[in-house]
Amino acid sequence: MIFSSTLFLFLFLPLVLLIYYAIPKKFLPAKNIVLLIASLIFYAWGEPLNIVLMILSIVCNYIFGLAIGISKNDAFARKVVLVISVIYNLGLLFFFKYFNFVTGNVFEYIALPIGISFFTFQIMSYTIDVYLKNCKPQKNLFDLGLYISLFPQLIAGPIVRYIDVNDELACRDYNLDKIFRGVSRFIMGLAKKVLVSNTVALLADTIFAIDRGLNSATAWLGIIAYALQIYYDFSGYSDMAIGLGHMLGFNFLENFNYPYISKSVQEFWRRWHISLSTWFRDYLYIPLGGNRKGKVRTYVNLLIVFFCTGLWHGASFNFIVWGLFYGFFLILERLFLGKLLQKIPAFIGHFYTLIVALVGWVFFRADDLEHAIAYLGAMFNFGNFGLVRAAAQLDNLTGIIMIAAIIFSAPLLPWLRRKLISISGGNELPALILNVAGCIMLLLTSIVFLTGSDYNPFIYFRF
Repeated sequence: MIFSSTLFLFLFLPLVLLIYYAIPKKFLPAKNIVLLIASLIFYAWGEPLNIVLMILSIVCNYIFGLAIGISKNDAFARKVVLVISVIYNLGLLFFFKYFNFVTGNVFEYIALPIGISFFTFQIMSYTIDVYLKNCKPQKNLFDLGLYISLFPQLIAGPIVRYIDVNDELACRDYNLDKIFRGVSRFIMGLAKKVLVSNTVALLADTIFAIDRGLNSATAWLGIIAYALQIYYDFSGYSDMAIGLGHMLGFNFLENFNYPYISKSVQEFWRRWHISLSTWFRDYLYIPLGGNRKGKVRTYVNLLIVFFCTGLWHGASFNFIVWGLFYGFFLILERLFLGKLLQKIPAFIGHFYTLIVALVGWVFFRADDLEHAIAYLGAMFNFGNFGLVRAAAQLDNLTGIIMIAAIIFSAPLLPWLRRKLISISGGNELPALILNVAGCIMLLLTSIVFLTGSDYNPFIYFRF
């Protein structure tokens, strides 16, 4: 089940919210049980056997957390339990996600549980933070189960760390203003996914499926379409998750901050998939020594982190190359390129970052390395540009949506809201009215698109 399905929008979500809001606020444990049951149903919907893995992970990590807490005065015992928990969680991830990869697909029957990369990292953040004494062990099994399985962010993030929501598991509130902000954010995310991502995905799929005769302009059009698809797909899902969190009284951290306006690769990774970047920074980069042990060690640490970042996305050499590709440019920026980018005009930094991002997305999207190299060859074969053939791939609707998607990948809406409030002398009512009208229009249009097409891919489902 995904957020942009009619089943979720018209049955699951209304029913869950109806039961959740019907329970008085003072009975928070009952609300938590409702959310836990709903989350397990949500996860089990596509593949019921996955629920066994989820419950096993909840119980085992509950025991790990308690064991670390009980051993608070025994540093060796705490470390042993932590190592066991890390081996257990990464072992499950390895078995389901990477075992086929390292064995050459000998065991093709091993199915990948949906969202395993996301909830594994969430679980690990809990046990690691208990070990580091950043939080206390959760003694309520159901509350820990809710944290791990909470349906808004279960299958595609953002990666919610336990220390960010542990207080809200025991005490949280919501009001009409927060619910309204949640609904608005959810509708915006839904529109991103349904109106933009699904539309440009068809174009990207068509172009990447061209075997022979791919010209340069068409190749660039295809990768731009994919760059828009993955951004509006994943940031849209994150918006929906954050909006659902608001409706339920949770405050999830932001996961995207207009990454395509970045002027450097370093800035891009501060704006793209923020929850994953900060997870690797806090739980891998800093423990490895960060930038505290000299330049060479810093560069090695960066390569390790981005090797793992690529591998986290999937069991494929394409993802490994994609991660190391970004690690290479981050090292270049630390060596000399970062200082140069600060001195040159900003538009050159924007252009450089977009080119790096687009080339990187080729490795992310292509079927294998051979496909990626061939596609890049077509992109940079300017002697066979073929602008007319590229234009023939576009219909009017896709062209209009691509232009709008490019424009709104910059923070235009927040700027317009500030301008409107300023023009209104500080009165927020006109901006509020436009927001409500815009949300209603986006919701109705999204529903029309959903009911009129069966094409509803979701990129991060496989992670």
